[in-house]
Amino acid sequence: MKHQFLCFLLLLSIPFLCESRFVVEKNSLSVTSPDSIKGAHDCAIGNFGIPQYGGSMAGTVVYPKENQKSCKEFSDFSISFKSQPGALPTFLLVDRGDCFFALKVWNAQKTGASAVLVADNVDEPLITMDTPEEDAASAKYIENITIPSALVTKGFGEKLKKAISGGDMVNLNLDWREAVPHPDARVEYELWTNSNDECGVKCDMLMEFVKDFKGAAQILEKGGYTQFRPHYITWYCPHAFTLSRQCKSQCINKGRYCAPDPEQDFSSGYDGKDVVVENLRQLCVFKVANETGKPWVWWDYVTDFQIRCPMKEKKYNKECADSVIKSLGIDSRKLDKCMGDPNADSDNPVLKEEQDAQVGKGSRGDVTILPTLVVNTRQYRGKLEKGAVLKALCSGFEETTEPAICLSTEVESNECLDNNGGCWQDKSANITACKDTFRGRVCECPRVDGVQFKGDGYSHCEPSGPGRCTINNGGCWHEERDRHAFSACVDKDSVKCECPPGFKGDGFKKCEDINECKEKKACQCPECSCKNTWGSYECSCSGDLLYMRDHDTCISKTGSQVRSAWAAVWLIMLSLGLAAGGAYLVYKYRLRQYMDSEIRAIMAQYMPLDSQPEVPNHVNDERA
Repeated sequence: MKHQFLCFLLLLSIPFLCESRFVVEKNSLSVTSPDSIKGAHDCAIGNFGIPQYGGSMAGTVVYPKENQKSCKEFSDFSISFKSQPGALPTFLLVDRGDCFFALKVWNAQKTGASAVLVADNVDEPLITMDTPEEDAASAKYIENITIPSALVTKGFGEKLKKAISGGDMVNLNLDWREAVPHPDARVEYELWTNSNDECGVKCDMLMEFVKDFKGAAQILEKGGYTQFRPHYITWYCPHAFTLSRQCKSQCINKGRYCAPDPEQDFSSGYDGKDVVVENLRQLCVFKVANETGKPWVWWDYVTDFQIRCPMKEKKYNKECADSVIKSLGIDSRKLDKCMGDPNADSDNPVLKEEQDAQVGKGSRGDVTILPTLVVNTRQYRGKLEKGAVLKALCSGFEETTEPAICLSTEVESNECLDNNGGCWQDKSANITACKDTFRGRVCECPRVDGVQFKGDGYSHCEPSGPGRCTINNGGCWHEERDRHAFSACVDKDSVKCECPPGFKGDGFKKCEDINECKEKKACQCPECSCKNTWGSYECSCSGDLLYMRDHDTCISKTGSQVRSAWAAVWLIMLSLGLAAGGAYLVYKYRLRQYMDSEIRAIMAQYMPLDSQPEVPNHVNDERA
């Protein structure tokens, strides 16, 4: 029966695989020493372990004298690659062949290696190192691989070996910062998944990931930071076999959309068509939820369905799915309309779109395996685990636009905590130009309380524009004495720091009080007595004289000067009054003349004046 299943699965897969296009995801490898091989090289990211998306790692390459294919445990040879305190991490170079890629990396990790480079044994383009077929033995160590790995070409591997055998220390950097495109402030990602929970280790890993990642995914989606979309792989049955028992049990819509038998046994349990229908239902849950502006409900449905409707408990059916749908408040009528009729001899628009989406576009290859995660059109490589996937998503944001979840200590280290990241800072005002990012840090003059600082971010930053004097006095001199405060900050773009009146200096670090009395800048009238104060001066007059500061002179409080002043005021007021009265009389005379002329003109139209001849009245003329 298992042989029948494998033959049928191959039959379903061949039409698609014959046209498949595979894309190898790469990251940058740069040799820093020795000079003979210094430079950048490509390497292919392994599809297991945890690549450091968004980051980089420096280390020293070691090629073992024994167990060079890393197919056995290095402890059998009393070999350890654990780095000593203060030393660079060890990158173990091993040869391809004789055992699974994942086993090579696992043996290297157990002996202390921080990363693994696998040298190809044939001249060919780079390929992706994948995990072996699931079995109990391999599943255990694959799940526990945490170090990154990469495949290098045969030619480059030989250059590394030659340099090491010649006694050179080979240092290189593995750089994943450009492994995922990061063009803007939103990350778009898709997960190719499956509702089948009886497909072995990979299905268990996928189900566990969905449950663990649900919280982070919903935070990112609700905040508008990401745009997520689930996908489901389906195959089609060749037309010649649509009436066969296998196609009828594994496909819907007359062989158009198929899935392998969950238990790999056609005679018992669930059929492949049950999986296709549930996949379709989950797609429609996302579509209906997305139309209501709540696409994150998909995560709730999928996790709840896994828990409440497992195949092992014979609850993988429509009745159980309907109960989950009802509890989440999803519109069942819209859902049924979206799913359509699985028995119809026609295309299902939703599943047809999924089959079209399986074909690779741009930098993404064809999707042929499950699970597959694609971030910003680039296929994710590595362990499908919450922390690792979150790093990949965070590396897809344009620097400085990452959400807070990407800057948590679980995901990245804060470079600004160590010597302020080497950026400018004002300790007194607690202001810094260091801005932590997922990839590291940037030195960027900050914006504080609406005031933008300007500068290079490394050696200096200065507040600029309106309101700048409210921030630490704009970096200018300021001082307070006896409840009197002075600042040299001028809130203008053209002038930054200028000592206030009564002071002299550069305005930045120093402003000194001007002694107006000593320098004879004020209070210089004969009757004046001058006393200097901080930032100003006091001037008094002898006798009953009053000091006028604006004119720097003394005047009598009650004397002739005051009387003369009042007389002058009264004279001015009288002159103004006479002028106003004369103007009023002239105005009235002119107005009267104007009115008389207007009245005379009007009256002339209705009655003759004494000086005008009488006009005959034609109405009373008898000759008429």
